[in-house]
Amino acid sequence: MIMSLAACAAGFLLDFIFGDPVWLYHPVRLIGKGIAFGERQLRKLCSRRQRQGSENEQTDGRALVAAGAILWVCVAGLSFLIPLGVLMLAQKIHPALRFVLETFWCYQIVAARCLCKESGKVYDRLKDDDLSGARKAVSMIVGRDTEKLSVEGVTKAAVETVAENTSDGVTAPLIYMLIGGAPLGFLYKAVNTMDSMLGYKNDKYLYFGRVPAKLDDVFNYIPSRITAVFMIAASYVCGLDGKNAWRIYRRDRRKHASPNAAQTEAVCAGALRVQLAGDAVYFGKVYKKEFIGDALRPVEPEDIRRTGRLMYVTAFLMLIVFGVVKYALGILV
Repeated sequence: MIMSLAACAAGFLLDFIFGDPVWLYHPVRLIGKGIAFGERQLRKLCSRRQRQGSENEQTDGRALVAAGAILWVCVAGLSFLIPLGVLMLAQKIHPALRFVLETFWCYQIVAARCLCKESGKVYDRLKDDDLSGARKAVSMIVGRDTEKLSVEGVTKAAVETVAENTSDGVTAPLIYMLIGGAPLGFLYKAVNTMDSMLGYKNDKYLYFGRVPAKLDDVFNYIPSRITAVFMIAASYVCGLDGKNAWRIYRRDRRKHASPNAAQTEAVCAGALRVQLAGDAVYFGKVYKKEFIGDALRPVEPEDIRRTGRLMYVTAFLMLIVFGVVKYALGILV
């Protein structure tokens, strides 16, 4: 337990110092390829079943839901069991080998530095008055259409994605790694990746992606709320408006189609004293969304950097608090 805690902390610090090792093949890419392969095979089975006589839309929908559930179990299970088996083997060879390997995996799982780096590109383009470049940079980290966004729109999009991914990309995997080491961290990344690849409410994934989308909500439900609480505390540490962060969080934390996304967005909006969210365009279609926060002042490019600092302080606070708790439990056990 203590070795796993040390590996998690060391991995987080390596990410903070060096960022994602882009020169090395990332395990999440392998998970993504596994998802794509599994989807193709399961869809073939469903298509074969349809050709054999099923023309009932409800029945076919159930088959696709079941196929998505089977894929989820297979990908999540393998993403947990393979790293666990490798670490157990490494432990038999030498504990130091296990520690080094688990540290490196934890380093790859956390994406804090990458998130700050990509949002920083948006900030740099905005500071250079390069709106076209800023739109292109923000398009790399958001799903909405960015071609017609104003400076304010680009800034809000960057702030929102950092705020939301503080939980999805940083603190949630950190929590799972603190609980179950790198294997549980990889399981979480698999769940998150399946949602990002399959969890769309369009004709293609309405049924097939239903289970992956719902289970991603389940896996993020508690971490997003824990993150929101720590982010409120981090607001005070960062010199932001912690009192307003708490007020907006209580009022606006449910103003999103996702049960989890608005948790950290609401805190961030309150801490910065700005208004986030609102209508957005996806694939040429306008989607109506509620506003989060109050426009006590205009959004400005510097808010991107403030949100990045808020993310890091939140993660450090969680690492310290949960690390101390796990260490104490390890001693008691």
